[in-house]
Amino acid sequence: MVEVSLERFEELVADALDEIPEDLWRVVDNVSVEVQEGSDRSSLLGLYEGVPLTHRRGYGEGMVMPDRITIFRRPILARCVDEAQVVEQVRITVIHEVAHHFGIGDARLHELGWA
Repeated sequence: MVEVSLERFEELVADALDEIPEDLWRVVDNVSVEVQEGSDRSSLLGLYEGVPLTHRRGYGEGMVMPDRITIFRRPILARCVDEAQVVEQVRITVIHEVAHHFGIGDARLHELGWA
């Protein structure tokens, strides 16, 4: 397992988010992104919780909590041997979870190489 500080890891998540094209990012709606430690024994690298854009009907009426994307630091570090692998795994995980916000499922993400 490689060691990357929490601050550096958060920077990597921010960098991955910055790679999302502006035209696509403008469509992202009501989403918070956070980093949690997670467990180095877990296989869960990221988690999208919310209502995908493709399933929203009447979603915007009234106050609603934002969808949440969580990126888990320890599981990602546990499967990487150097920081270059961490950078790539964070990128893949962030894109994977943002894709869920757009209604893209795991099967399609596997086909596209984002799983």
